[in-house]
Amino acid sequence: MVAYGVTRIAADGMQQLRNALFAYVTEGAVRQTSLRAFEQLMALDLSFHLNRQTGALSRTVERGSKAVGTVLSMSVLHVVPTAFEVVIVSALLAHQCGPAFSAVTLATIGFYSAFTFGVTQWRTHIRRAQNQAETRASHRFTDSLLNYESVHYFGAAAREAARYDEACRDYQRASLDTQLSLSLLNFGQSLIFSSGVSAALLLSANQVMAGTMTVGDVVMVHGLIFQLTLPLNILGSVYNMVRQATVDMNALTQLLQQKPAVTSVRGAPALSSPTRGRIEFDQVSFGYGGPEGPMLLQDVSFAVEPGQTCAIVGASGSGKSTLLRLLYRFYDVERGAVRIDGQDVRDVSLDSLRDAIGVIPQDVVLFNDSIADNLGYGRPGCSREEVEHAARLACLHEPISRMPSGYETLVGERGLKLSGGEKQRVAIGRALLKEAPVLLCDEATSAVDTVTEAQIFAALRAVTRESAQRQRTCIIIAHRLSTVVDADLIVVLRAGRVAECGTHAALLQQQGEYAQLWAAQRASEY
Repeated sequence: MVAYGVTRIAADGMQQLRNALFAYVTEGAVRQTSLRAFEQLMALDLSFHLNRQTGALSRTVERGSKAVGTVLSMSVLHVVPTAFEVVIVSALLAHQCGPAFSAVTLATIGFYSAFTFGVTQWRTHIRRAQNQAETRASHRFTDSLLNYESVHYFGAAAREAARYDEACRDYQRASLDTQLSLSLLNFGQSLIFSSGVSAALLLSANQVMAGTMTVGDVVMVHGLIFQLTLPLNILGSVYNMVRQATVDMNALTQLLQQKPAVTSVRGAPALSSPTRGRIEFDQVSFGYGGPEGPMLLQDVSFAVEPGQTCAIVGASGSGKSTLLRLLYRFYDVERGAVRIDGQDVRDVSLDSLRDAIGVIPQDVVLFNDSIADNLGYGRPGCSREEVEHAARLACLHEPISRMPSGYETLVGERGLKLSGGEKQRVAIGRALLKEAPVLLCDEATSAVDTVTEAQIFAALRAVTRESAQRQRTCIIIAHRLSTVVDADLIVVLRAGRVAECGTHAALLQQQGEYAQLWAAQRASEY
């Protein structure tokens, strides 16, 4: 009795030790898979992210990563020991009771396995439909929360709740289908196993009546067959879970197999250092629909010399922001070339290109972190003094000083706790802190007042012309022409083509499109 107790304790201890040790393996695999998915998402191009659904994407990565751990755990911890147990029990029955009992056992296992594999295969599309329904519900939930203000601006909380409820109802129906199919699987497995046990007991009864078996032998047969109950149930469950995990992994695999449209050429050299900042657009044509679609930009050519400030103006939809995206290589040109210091941006490594460019976007999204961390994002490891200097250049230091927590103020998700002007100034500060030789400003001051705007542009002019050694080339997209009158070069776009180029004074003398825009804006101010 003591030996039995010690054996049970040792067996349980070894099982728990096995689980603990293998947990390190499975959790490591899950972490590596999650990291691989994250790196893949960061490597995919802008066009992918413009079409993605954030909530759906996060669920795909979460399910797929967990599925990797499930497959590893099930296959190693359960399949191998269970298969070994089935072989041992079948061999004992054949040796002790004869081939008839072994045949019944193997037939039961065969029918059980075939039924399990067949039904689980059929359930795959049901599981896939459940995943898709869950993904849609997750996307609806996330999208509504991200657009909280818009929802309430239009009194649409009830409407969004109804849309979310509809998505949840679809998920509920899909989950019920999954559960019903699982119940069918479990019932069929139980029916097959019970039939096998009944057949073995009938054989045992005949053997007892014939005098070739004792009652003790019947008990042994019954015990050995029931010893297969747990292994077979485990095998059925394992196969079912592995199939479900495979469905989850397939969606993640498709994501990991996507090829980014914009990549560095193998062995591409870095952008020349130090970067002087001469920018050239040479006969550039581009369309978001590819070479077969309409061209948004057509034969655009102009050059910006090192340290110059270039303003790009024109009507909405004329292609101004697209030019910056091509320079930053979010997209590649269809025809022509974009060059920095004579190097085609497609021929240098992406990392070196983007390290050389600071960007102030029109639509600013901040991390849910402190103002200091958001400002310091432009240069990891920078000092507090450098952060505060950047904030002063962006005319943000005084507003921050009035906040109770100062630079440690949390900005909220996407920076929603800050005003539009404050968010833009954070973006300006972190771009200036990066100290890149090329600075791109896409409507960088559209949300600030006129006085602050003038102060910010004065600071921009100062940092772009600090010295011959630290001069920065600056490209500014602006609708308010009064902010770019001091630019060294003004490029006027019309319908994707360069209509005019020159300084403010020269363009006014030409009495062309720029002069008309200038006159219209001046008239609207009075």
